[in-house]
Amino acid sequence: MEIAGTTAFITGGASGIGFGIAQRLLDNGARLVLADIRQDHLDEAKQYFEERQQGRNVHTIRLDVSDRAAMAEAAKECEAVMGGPEILINNAGIDPSGPFTQATYQDWDYGLAVNLMGPINGIMAFTPGMRARGKGGHVVNTASLAGLTPMPSFMAIYATAKAAVITLTESIRDSLAEDNIGCTVLMPGPIKSRIHESGQNRPERFRTGSGFQETEAQLAQRVVSDTWMEPTEVGDMIVDAIRNDTLYVATHGNWKETCEARFKALIDCMPEARPFDFGASLKVPETED
Repeated sequence: MEIAGTTAFITGGASGIGFGIAQRLLDNGARLVLADIRQDHLDEAKQYFEERQQGRNVHTIRLDVSDRAAMAEAAKECEAVMGGPEILINNAGIDPSGPFTQATYQDWDYGLAVNLMGPINGIMAFTPGMRARGKGGHVVNTASLAGLTPMPSFMAIYATAKAAVITLTESIRDSLAEDNIGCTVLMPGPIKSRIHESGQNRPERFRTGSGFQETEAQLAQRVVSDTWMEPTEVGDMIVDAIRNDTLYVATHGNWKETCEARFKALIDCMPEARPFDFGASLKVPETED
């Protein structure tokens, strides 16, 4: 699809990967609605674009993607202020990692509410309007390479959500295509971002009873490596994926061997195929009057 003249709604759009995608989409002629849970990040992003005389094409919304009602209101605000969107980037994410034996329901709820339900909430709030406008479009869901490869138990919540986002994107592709809407699942590796601030971003309703407070405090001290990929490089990949309706985008090849080993083990465990009419199994049984 052509990006120029479209509106893009980007969650987690004020920093890290989301901000890198935002810059590249704006460079290619899109208008932006940046949604983020951090007002300070939104203010910084807005100032960045205003300093470059691009502020008129950027609108910001403070948003907790786990809040369904707020997401629905954000969809209305986006359409009213910027029109569309034709491009939906479900990018907001957090790192709910910690010792598996210390994980509580609060930690599972927080991790899945943002990393899995965030994209689902975006899809539910925005795609009906995208279909109704009849202009086609594109949906990008940010997962992770951690959703493809076996990960340590320390990352169980994160990996579970990201694996689900990969399957989610694969599964909705046929339905979106009926209305000329493409989709992409982004699977990044190490990118320069602020995901280490996940503990600061945790809403109050997920704080009491968490078992990861100490881990989050340690994560907040992590130094972003100069060797990690620039977010704008990811933005270039996503621009290309939107234009060409590419389903999978992976930023790194470091885990290729572990992916191959995993998928080989899965294939090897499968017995020989048996005749089976899958279509027949989906038919509704006839009933007598």
